[in-house]
Amino acid sequence: PRVERRWNMSPRPIAQTAPETAKTIPGPNWLWLEPIYEPFRAYGRVQQRRPYTTQFVSALVIYFVGDIVAQTMGPSVQEEGIVNEKAEVEERGWLQAWAEDRDWMRTARALVIGGVAAVPGYRWFLWLGNSFNYGSKVLSLTTKVTVNQVLFTPLFNSYFFGMQSLLSGASVHDTLVRVQNTVPTSWINSCKLWPAVTAFMFMYVPIQYRSIFGGVIAIGWQTYLSLLNQRAAAVEE
Repeated sequence: PRVERRWNMSPRPIAQTAPETAKTIPGPNWLWLEPIYEPFRAYGRVQQRRPYTTQFVSALVIYFVGDIVAQTMGPSVQEEGIVNEKAEVEERGWLQAWAEDRDWMRTARALVIGGVAAVPGYRWFLWLGNSFNYGSKVLSLTTKVTVNQVLFTPLFNSYFFGMQSLLSGASVHDTLVRVQNTVPTSWINSCKLWPAVTAFMFMYVPIQYRSIFGGVIAIGWQTYLSLLNQRAAAVEE
């Protein structure tokens, strides 16, 4: 017997779609951070190609900004002087007044000090990063921070204040007095900041970005050192 196949003529079910007005909740979009990330990526690429040049230029920028900020935050002027200063600013213009009120020789000294210390400081942190790497991360990190704080910090601070004094025309005796008056105080205050910065840097910051990370912190630190040096010079006078 012949079997006849019966076709189901009913229409296929149509998949239901969401109304056009319905919208899904978008996930996090980090594209807006690209303009912020890109300069850091560019810095990292330049740092890998020309590390010494990058460190030298970065140090000049850090010391320049630190000294300018320190001069801006310098000793306050008496009220009468402030009134006269406002009148002079109105006559000269704020940009001309700002430029003429800066001690550019002091800024030049800061640039010399920063430029000379740029590459040795970079080499120090490279050596420190490759040394004292034990099985325990806590022991390694603690040793790096301790060595940096005990050896590098007092030596660098002595260099900074000593060079500031010598480049200002002071004698060797006066330079030693400046170092004695500033290094102990600066070292004690550095213990409140740099151990945490050093530990965070070695734990989380890639090596090509460590200099720029430390440089941002160093702007504030150089401002403090410049202010401390300025106060010590005023006391000696």
